[in-house]
Amino acid sequence: MIELVIPIPPDGPRAGLPPSVLPDPVPAPHAGPLPADPLPPLPHPLSRLPGVRPARPQLWLVETDTHRDSAVRYASLVLDTAELTRSEEFRRPADRATYLCAHVGLRRLLGAHLGVAPRSVTTRRAPCPCCGEPHGRPVLPDGRLHFSLSHCEGLSLIAVAGSPVGVDIERVPAPHTVAEAAEVLHPAEAAELAALDPGLRAAAFARVWTRKEAYLKGLGVGLGADPAADYVGSGRLPAAPGGWLLADVAVPHGHQAAVAVRA
Repeated sequence: MIELVIPIPPDGPRAGLPPSVLPDPVPAPHAGPLPADPLPPLPHPLSRLPGVRPARPQLWLVETDTHRDSAVRYASLVLDTAELTRSEEFRRPADRATYLCAHVGLRRLLGAHLGVAPRSVTTRRAPCPCCGEPHGRPVLPDGRLHFSLSHCEGLSLIAVAGSPVGVDIERVPAPHTVAEAAEVLHPAEAAELAALDPGLRAAAFARVWTRKEAYLKGLGVGLGADPAADYVGSGRLPAAPGGWLLADVAVPHGHQAAVAVRA
């Protein structure tokens, strides 16, 4: 398992965090998107995982094509009743398979970190930062380990960290979707997209959206918050909101992903 370090944005407007809030020692900037380790399918055991530290998430990529058979075979032994019930609600077999792969993978990773069987892992919803109701981000009861999960068609991304973390993975959208959705972005982000060549806008929008959703998931509010409120940028380096570190994640062509972790 590779321990990953979030890149620090360069100095400048909306560049992210002042040095005083960065972990000590300050990690060096990363030249590009962070890699994510491929998760070995069952029944292969996970090697001993390193301990997590704040602001240094461990990232794992789960490909449905690789894990489909083992996830379906072991789901009843790994997932709880609520997860199994939720999996049956998917109409498309491909979506059900991706859900099973994502949640079996997450339980395997959390179980390995906690030293318990995957099915023994228990989670709850944290209070929502906006209203206080118990529908915030999923958390472990003791709060010593933080995690986030995102999946889209055929791919899942899992992050485990020592401080609140959020991830998002999306397929790069069609151009007409970008035109419709850009109005919900921060005004500066919408202006950046409008200034691009039309052929570049879809990928840039996907960068903005995954960065934004990863950050909002890390906060525990998700899309219940106004996505236009915070600027994360559409360029090569993300602009992290105060108190957070933000990075793109390298994923297969046609997709975009990001991770946000509280500093």
